[in-house]
Amino acid sequence: MKKTGFITLLIVFSYLFSIAQQQHTFTLGDTAFLLDGKPLQMISGEIHYPRVPRECWRDRMKMAKAMGLNTIGTYVFWNVHEPEKGHYDFSGNNDIAAFVKMAKEEGLWVVLRPSPYVCAEWEFGGYPYWLQEIKGLKVRSKEPQYLEAYRNYIMAVGKQLSPLLVTHGGNILMVQIENEYGSYADDKDYLDINRKLFIEAGFDGLLYTCDPKAAIKNGHLPGLLPAINGVDDPIQVKQLINENHGGKGPYYIAEWYPAWFDWWGTKHHTVPYQEYLGKLDSVLAAGISINMYMFHGGTTRGFMNGANANDSDPYEPQISSYDYDAPLDEAGNATEKFMQFRNVIARHLPAGTTLPDVPAKRPVITIPEIHLPKTSSIFALLPKPVASTTPRTFEDLGQAYGWVMYSTTLKGGKKGLLQLKELRDYCIVMVNGERVGVLDRRSKRDSILLELPAGKVKLDLLVENLGRINFGPYLLSNRKGITEKVLFDKQELKGWQQYRLPFDKLPATTVKATGSGQHAPVYRQGTFTLEQTGDTWLDMSKWGKGAVWINGHHLGRYWQVGPQQTIYVPAEWLKKGTNEIVVIELIKPEMETLSGIDHPILDILHPEAL
Repeated sequence: MKKTGFITLLIVFSYLFSIAQQQHTFTLGDTAFLLDGKPLQMISGEIHYPRVPRECWRDRMKMAKAMGLNTIGTYVFWNVHEPEKGHYDFSGNNDIAAFVKMAKEEGLWVVLRPSPYVCAEWEFGGYPYWLQEIKGLKVRSKEPQYLEAYRNYIMAVGKQLSPLLVTHGGNILMVQIENEYGSYADDKDYLDINRKLFIEAGFDGLLYTCDPKAAIKNGHLPGLLPAINGVDDPIQVKQLINENHGGKGPYYIAEWYPAWFDWWGTKHHTVPYQEYLGKLDSVLAAGISINMYMFHGGTTRGFMNGANANDSDPYEPQISSYDYDAPLDEAGNATEKFMQFRNVIARHLPAGTTLPDVPAKRPVITIPEIHLPKTSSIFALLPKPVASTTPRTFEDLGQAYGWVMYSTTLKGGKKGLLQLKELRDYCIVMVNGERVGVLDRRSKRDSILLELPAGKVKLDLLVENLGRINFGPYLLSNRKGITEKVLFDKQELKGWQQYRLPFDKLPATTVKATGSGQHAPVYRQGTFTLEQTGDTWLDMSKWGKGAVWINGHHLGRYWQVGPQQTIYVPAEWLKKGTNEIVVIELIKPEMETLSGIDHPILDILHPEAL
């Protein structure tokens, strides 16, 4: 290449790079957000990157564009990025920077919510479990140990994302500090510490808070924009923000709920789109910016679902499906709600704007019958135990999620009441390797009458973490396992062996169980062959309770109490040829086959199991 041609090429590349890195200003006008001095109405939808396979991120963003969105909102999840203290993970599905950059490639702005408390029907509201092991630490407070952990985390997040602010040439328009804090407390000094930490982490652009109507006064930090959650009457939105922002806007509904989430043992929540068309139309007509929570819910994979609990309602762990009855369904397909919202949004776009065509529905497949012939009792998978006089919690054992087996021996030949004090959350009770009952925190069922056989009796208690509380007064009461003691016939049982079963990784091999009963939980393995791939839903409606992995991907939980009776499998996690499947089944060990169907089932099919 001639020297002049090379120089010309360098100039072209330099120009293109400068365009790509163009910096903008994003500021608050009295009534509107101003991008480079011109009004910008954000029409946003919430998508959570951990709830969508990375391979599907771009498809979901294209769907957002097709509905007329110009912005994506997302939380940043502390327990995803720092699962153990000081160990950070921003790779694979946790690569939030890649998610933001991809949104830019698709012509979408981003509103970032690294709060660090997120709620979001997510385990512990996004907090990592290990915070509870630091004596005296109190989340959402000025307690020094919490602030130190918080600062370390937000600095790590800042390294990933602060270069992507719109003022630095990226596409992050603004960043939220804390999250609905006014529903929790009203410490303005704590909120100001949040603000300073975010700025120190490099988030030197536009910051804001968000709260529901009743909490906006408590949760707002003077000097920042107060956004509103759960209100969609334009007059009321403007009044609430004006009252807390010096009589002016701009106006932003940070969470607008066109539907709702589900928890185990309740009917699937749906809300007709007709109830929302007029509200969406009036909000957009008033020039108010809006973020739909959720635009696309996706799936809460693994053990990352949260739970609700308060003094009037029972413990309510959420299901793995985060379908949410959102405009984009769990598999990423447009619903009728999507199409109707698209029609409303189109009426409020700048003149001459043409929306992209709606992408076609994703291909689906059925799998007639999948066999899982390889079977191991849960007892065959037990690792080296941890001994203690009294039961130890998950946190004491350094375990975040999954199951712990608590084992002890006692003298038999008598009848008595077995009681677990403060069970968190679900327990399979086994005597001499046979299941004899189930205890369940949801129904406050913490005891069972046992008639022990003569001789030395082995008692095993397999306890599952069903999800730490993500909202409400018990956010600080989230330890898992047997959190106090075990009584039999009013006497405390001591001398425990604890076996950790986190299932963060699957066992490399399994062996046929020996010396275990026919009614103990099992670990089943199988394979199936595909000639073509596509989305499918594993039909678990005849199974009992457990979790499923395909090709190493933890798909989530199933439970006969419903409403979730199927588990969504994205096509991207299947392959032509041989696929591997693993199921842990707790209460129906005899089950050996299942199938893949072409639609989800979200219904209460087994009311007797409640």
